[in-house]
Order: sequence, then C-alpha cells, then structure tokens
Amino acid sequence: MTRELDAATIVGLLADDDRRRVFAALELGAGTIDRVVRDTGLDPVAVGRAVGRMAEAGLVVHDGGSLYVLGAAFGMAARTALARRPSDEHASLPDEQRKVMAAFVADGRLVQIPAQHGKRLVILDWLAQDFEPGRRYSEAMVNLVLGKRHADTAALRRYLVDEGLLSREAGEYWRSGGSTEV
Repeated sequence: MTRELDAATIVGLLADDDRRRVFAALELGAGTIDRVVRDTGLDPVAVGRAVGRMAEAGLVVHDGGSLYVLGAAFGMAARTALARRPSDEHASLPDEQRKVMAAFVADGRLVQIPAQHGKRLVILDWLAQDFEPGRRYSEAMVNLVLGKRHADTAALRRYLVDEGLLSREAGEYWRSGGSTEV
C-alpha cells in the first residue's frame, strides 16, 4: 500500500532512529539487508522493519535483492510542498515589513525571533494583532495566544510588554499598542 510520498511523510519516516540509521546506510551504499545490518549495528528484525516501512511508503525500492533509496522522491516532495505554499502570504504589507515577515514567518508560525530590534518590532506588531483591544487576558491565555505562533511564549510576552504593545498589572495583560487595521 503506497501512499503519496510528500515532505511530511518523508519527515515522519525519518523521525524514527532506526529508520534514519537504515536510510543513512542505504544512502551511503549498503545495498542489501546484510550490509545494512553490518553497517548500522542494528539487529536484522529492526532493519527489516525499517526497510519494509520505507519501501511501503515508496522511499526505498527493493529490486531483485538490491535495496536503494529513491532519491527523486525528495525532489518531488519539495516541488509538491512549494506548490502548496501560498505565493506570498504577506503580499498586502509594505515592502520592508513584507521582507521581514517573509524571512521570519511561515504558514502563520514564527520560525525564529529576530535579533535585530527593528525586525523584532515588525514581528511584535504582527503578534499584537492577535490580542483584542480592550480585553483583559490572564498570563495563561497570553501564552495560549502566543503559543500558536511560537514555542518561546515567555520571551515573546516579555518583548511585547517591554515594547509597550502589551501592558501588565496584577497578573492581567491587555493590548496597549501596535497598529490596527481600519
């Protein structure tokens, strides 16, 4: 049963330590189960399981006793992933903001917190848009709102308060700055 070999499937396959070791051995030239067992130090059952799972997905091909990685799968998966991405999710922003957003935000998630102050302000203003003006938020709720954008909620919360985009008092937060859409 072969399913579509997309980027997520490849990442899922290679998330397992044994499959990653088997994949590396195959990529480095081990073309048989025996050779993979020898090169990885894994037991034959674990190698067979890993090869079977990758072959089922279409990442590894078993051809007359020889095993090899279907390298073209990576190119196809990358092209498919690029085709699914929106052409420019930040197209409506001014040039400088769009460049910062494109560099640090992908699919609505903050990939990295910018080190440069000016770039960080663009990102913080974007994050502030997730908070409704006039509404009070508990710290837990602020963490939930920020957590959908990036895992380091403490740093983002601190930056938002330091830059005056959120205010804090008695364990409550509220939006106190940032741009608003008309």
